[in-house]
Amino acid sequence: MTQVLAPQPAPETRTGHDTVPMTRLIRAELRWIFRRPRTLIVLAMLAVIPVVIGVGLTLVDTNAGSGSGGGPDDGGGALLATAVNNGFVLPIAALVMTLTLLLPLAAAMAGADAIAGETAHGTLRGWLLTPVSRGRLLAVKSFGVATVALVTVLSMAVTGVITGLIINGTDSLFTISGTTLSLWDALGRILIAVAWVTLQLWAVGAVALAISACTEHPMLVVVSVLAGNIVFQILGYLDAVSWLHPFLLNQNWTSALTEVLQDPMASVQLGEGALRAACYIAIALSLAYARLTTRDG
Repeated sequence: MTQVLAPQPAPETRTGHDTVPMTRLIRAELRWIFRRPRTLIVLAMLAVIPVVIGVGLTLVDTNAGSGSGGGPDDGGGALLATAVNNGFVLPIAALVMTLTLLLPLAAAMAGADAIAGETAHGTLRGWLLTPVSRGRLLAVKSFGVATVALVTVLSMAVTGVITGLIINGTDSLFTISGTTLSLWDALGRILIAVAWVTLQLWAVGAVALAISACTEHPMLVVVSVLAGNIVFQILGYLDAVSWLHPFLLNQNWTSALTEVLQDPMASVQLGEGALRAACYIAIALSLAYARLTTRDG
């Protein structure tokens, strides 16, 4: 006698990458980022730089008027000379001085660890095996890089503002045009500088993500990004390739930030720099997405 088996219900089909909430992925990524000792060390070292600059300017203030008042040879030196006894210029000067190398290094490290670093340690395969699409994975990694950039720049700005106010007081908020700002006006302009620098670093991190998607060696990503930054700086000094200057990411980084210190505040170079950075982010993330969707693991 044959027994008729009841048909088994079909297993529920999972909706793939829609089963993991985006907020959960972002929280996991941020926990992973800010638990890395090297990330915390870089953040602490960069946050100390405005304090060192402020204390150094205070110590040499008595000798600054006699020997070094003839005019600095670059934008960073000019801002340092202006930052003496000026609590408003100090955080901007610290950002300008570190924007040439140290801040791009931090963004490049974040982009390198995001994909290449996890590939080297074997943790990226877990992301690829979970129900998470490659596009959402890249969005989470890009958000993590942008968060590192924001936290880095914001920490430098906070320590710079606090140092400037402690050393010089609230009555030292002068623009380079000679006008005096209120505390809230100065903080608003510093926040504009923070947002602008964060966007530039996000562009650097996006380029690092694109390179990181093509290799398993995070150090190669960092070296490539820093080498590109140096090449861009050299090209920026060459008048023979002036037609190329509008396409260089770090073009007018120093002069654009000084617009925040003017009264009234200009916005031409700030706008051009923001648009240029947005284009770099879009192109670099597109290349990274194209690579992630074609790689096996």
